[in-house]
Amino acid sequence: MNSASSRSRTLKAVGALSLAAATALLMTGCGQSSDSASSAATSEAAKVVPQKQTTSPSATAQLTEDQQERKTVLDATKVTFDDAATTATGEVAGSKLVDLDLEGVDDDDNQSPSPTATGSPTGSPSPTGSPSPTGTGSPSASPGADGPVWVAEVAEKDGTIHTVRINAVDGKVIEARVDADQDADDKKQTADRLAQATQTPQQAAKVATEKKKGTVTSVSLEDNEGDGVIWQVDVVGSDWKKTTFDVDAKNDTIVREETDED
Repeated sequence: MNSASSRSRTLKAVGALSLAAATALLMTGCGQSSDSASSAATSEAAKVVPQKQTTSPSATAQLTEDQQERKTVLDATKVTFDDAATTATGEVAGSKLVDLDLEGVDDDDNQSPSPTATGSPTGSPSPTGSPSPTGTGSPSASPGADGPVWVAEVAEKDGTIHTVRINAVDGKVIEARVDADQDADDKKQTADRLAQATQTPQQAAKVATEKKKGTVTSVSLEDNEGDGVIWQVDVVGSDWKKTTFDVDAKNDTIVREETDED
């Protein structure tokens, strides 16, 4: 009786151990199968779902040569259009502004260098197209050795034009002189245009900047193809693109606008 009981206990113990081993083996197999299936699913999903890009685009778009030139000059400019206009007309008693241009920003062919110019190029872009981002220190940047310059033309009542050059950093007058190449017809044309312009260049600039936020870099009194006169206003926006507005000099309405994409 004792011997049979002992054998029975031994068989139960062996059976329990075998069952435990089988269970552990089954659980291990299931775990491995589950991990393997999960890994395979992840691998397949990676093939379907594109990986997230780790590189980010540049913070600012690539600037064109003209846009970089504008940025260079405007970064160095401290005197606003309004202040330059006030200084220019104050230099010639009783005069009115006819033209005001920030030298080095989209210069046109009617700009002529002054005998006392500060080295800022007129009418030509930077030859290298790679001015310093801060507007200083680069020999190819538009501002001259003494910085950017406002070039103004103001006219007396009879149409006699004076050119006034103003340092765009400290606001000081560099030069004021009478234009020597004017004849009677030129003076009469200028006087007639000023007589027709009932709105000031400051009012025209305000209209333009209300339409496009930015910095005024040029204002000029022009003939509107025989249909009265206009103030032509250039505004450079935060994207460094220039928009030209033709503003009726009698009623301050915009009759044309054009954006230079360069």
